[in-house]
Amino acid sequence: MRTVDVAATDLQALAGALDEMSARRLEAGAQRARHLLAGRRVWNVSATERGGVGELLRALLPYAAGAGVDVRWLVVDGDPGYDDLTARLTHAMHGDAGDGGGLGAEEMAHYEQILERNLAEVRDAVSPGDVVILHDPATAGLAAGLRRRGAHVIWRSHVGADVPDEVSERAWTFLEPFLADAERVVLTRAVYRPGFLDRATVRVIAPSIDPLSPKNRPLEPSAVTELLRGAGILDGGSADGPSSASRASSVVAAGGPVPADARVVLQLSRWDRLKDMTGLLIAFDESFEELPPGTHLVLAGAEVDSRDTAGAEVLSRCLQMWEGLEAEVRSCVHVLCLPNITEHNALLVNAVQRLATVVVQKSLAEGFGLTVAEALWKGRPVVATAVGGIQDQITDGENGLLVRDATDLQGLMRHVARLLAEPAFADQLGAAARDRVQREFLSDRHLLQYVDLLAELLS
Repeated sequence: MRTVDVAATDLQALAGALDEMSARRLEAGAQRARHLLAGRRVWNVSATERGGVGELLRALLPYAAGAGVDVRWLVVDGDPGYDDLTARLTHAMHGDAGDGGGLGAEEMAHYEQILERNLAEVRDAVSPGDVVILHDPATAGLAAGLRRRGAHVIWRSHVGADVPDEVSERAWTFLEPFLADAERVVLTRAVYRPGFLDRATVRVIAPSIDPLSPKNRPLEPSAVTELLRGAGILDGGSADGPSSASRASSVVAAGGPVPADARVVLQLSRWDRLKDMTGLLIAFDESFEELPPGTHLVLAGAEVDSRDTAGAEVLSRCLQMWEGLEAEVRSCVHVLCLPNITEHNALLVNAVQRLATVVVQKSLAEGFGLTVAEALWKGRPVVATAVGGIQDQITDGENGLLVRDATDLQGLMRHVARLLAEPAFADQLGAAARDRVQREFLSDRHLLQYVDLLAELLS
């Protein structure tokens, strides 16, 4: 296993972003955690340090360390077969067949082999009485060995299906024998619980965002403009005139820089088929004539590395579809591949979200949808499909707009067109959106729920 360094962040920094009562609750929770965990380590094990799980751990663990808790983060060493299998499991838990591969005896044997090798590397470092939080399908097979070591084991799943089906049941059947050794299971939504898990062992904890991270901290409009122009994403020209950009940007994969006065419809997410970037591109093309002049679509995701073949396929298809658009529409569509983790690049993501007039999340399935929470926190009006945890973040018509049928392209674009045409309504939704995240989806709530869980487990 590989160790990810966790640098402590003073908990008072987070407290300073909260109201007085929330800050007091956070400090009381920190004192409680120090008492509960004295002499114990809390280990987090994930399959990757990227993606949504990586972002969550990168946000939460430094605050835990800053509160005086001994926290560690380990990443499983796999191989291409293991990576493909765990991606397949994750998709299947959403009810999606993924790459269509099997989840049978051969796959289980390989899964166990990889995790046994990883367990051997870390077993002696984990002491009896320590707490280990295993994240998502890729790590569930470690539970038995860690329990034998005397550790308390929690399995945390960030994904699931709103309505179980044959595909999702196959994934849970694969995981069932491993979860018998987890003392508690944490799910993002109550409806994700499979029938074999005892309700008494299941807890529901929604993810959160860190308001002080480079991705979410406040940015002045001038800083947004500087960041976007520096990356070649935003130009100083007009939405109806020629681009004034003097150089090409490796960030902009297609469409050139966005005009400075454009109305921007943005989807920012992974290049994942379940995020349905291609569906949004089709919807924009088919509704183009009904949108206000100067409306541009921005599809943005992280740059794809050589191991992410599925992501590369989605990105490639978006670029092929862009090539096939009529010239007028093509000039109003921009595809961005944003650089991966550094503070500057996280600030760039922040700036891209703040550029948006309307944010869209046209997912076919979701565990929670962190990019939705990020956009809501920035006061953006959001149009999203009513899937997964998006439904827990947005109340339709109050702090965003929901599309009940994830395949309803016309309904999606009607909502987008309304927000573009009614800026006062869009601003009203944006203000309510930020308030909702402040109350329910920031790091303090998330940390305190884990303290409650640990108190229950260790008392």
